[in-house]
Amino acid sequence: MESYFKLKENGTNIKNEIVAGITTFMTMAYILVVNPSILSDAGMNFGSVFTATAVSAIIATLIMGLYAKLPFAQAPGMGLNAFFAYTIVKQMGYSWQFALTAVFLEGIIFIVLTMVNAREAIVNSIPTNIKKAISVGIGLFIAFIGLENAHIVLHPKNGTILALGNVTSGPALLAIIGIIITGVLLAKKVRGSLLIGIVITTIIGIPMGITQIPDKFISAPPSLSPIFFKFEWHNVFTVNMFIALFTLLFMDMFDTVGTLVGVATKANMLDENGNVPRIKKALFADSIGTTLGACLGTSTVSTFVESASGVAEGGRTGLTAVSTAGMFFIALFLSPLFIMIPSPATSPALVLVGLFMMEPIKEIDLIDYTEAIPAFFTIIMMPLAYSISDGIAFGMVSYIFLKVLTKRGKEVTIPAYIVGALFVLKFFI
Repeated sequence: MESYFKLKENGTNIKNEIVAGITTFMTMAYILVVNPSILSDAGMNFGSVFTATAVSAIIATLIMGLYAKLPFAQAPGMGLNAFFAYTIVKQMGYSWQFALTAVFLEGIIFIVLTMVNAREAIVNSIPTNIKKAISVGIGLFIAFIGLENAHIVLHPKNGTILALGNVTSGPALLAIIGIIITGVLLAKKVRGSLLIGIVITTIIGIPMGITQIPDKFISAPPSLSPIFFKFEWHNVFTVNMFIALFTLLFMDMFDTVGTLVGVATKANMLDENGNVPRIKKALFADSIGTTLGACLGTSTVSTFVESASGVAEGGRTGLTAVSTAGMFFIALFLSPLFIMIPSPATSPALVLVGLFMMEPIKEIDLIDYTEAIPAFFTIIMMPLAYSISDGIAFGMVSYIFLKVLTKRGKEVTIPAYIVGALFVLKFFI
């Protein structure tokens, strides 16, 4: 373990890595329920998608841990699964087999782009200040997701955009109790605070009627056969496939880039040039995960922003990812146990991880407005647009315009100009 993952060199140990991996899993275990729920709306078999979700997460996360040796977990991504079900299938009117074909092609293209270093060049084209802002923006985004999942903030129908939920009872109260408990544990520097907080909050939810105890805890994984390798090859070269594929490529490209950069920044893992270490291997794991995930029968696999919770617990090496993959394997057979964890129990971890992700804001140049304004747009647009990629888009495009219009265009690299042009193109398609 020591020689392969270089634990001491990274200031960690086996116990820290395992706890971090379990914590990451606990904060993202909701995907085992949410992804099948969303894809079943597209006509896919719920149980089969559950198995596909877990297996794709196991494979992709193991590649991330053993090959890239980074503490990041992978699974079918939120937003990308919604685009799959509600845009390609529901809105555009195509079959889920068509959508799976688009995901498969996306994975193949990403493998090629990774091999020729195109995706790595895109990551490295992001200015240092925006990289730091990405971490902060993701922090706000994670916290917002946590507050929303717990119904602490709501989307009311009375004309206002957001409103405070009922914090005196139900899920919101349980989440607030969890935040206080986890906050106390953090203040006392208890190792594994986030994980302990999730467990305690889940238990408290039982007498509150929020945590539902299942009738059984062990079950065999549902069969993959209804969705395994179901592609529509005859639609590969159609215009509609191109449109769906382009959007999937763009969404996944910058969601993954943003997550890798943001979480690596929080973990102080960026090298002397401000780049993510072994980024090519990390992107390769993402590409393989997406390709195999499509074959298994699930939407695009991407790096999960909840990996930040494991990093916050001290996860620094690929052993964290291996531990998370192990938990997904166990979940295949103990699905009722993990499914019983309610959203209000994981929300405190997400909210407090949001706080941890804010740390790089201290290092952002807020004096030079050609640096500060793009950083601000990156930060604020992630939670408001509910999209990591849109936050990066606003940051990069504003960065380029401000530099050029203040006669400082030479500070912008050629790859950055290309990325900015792609973002502008994306808004018009």
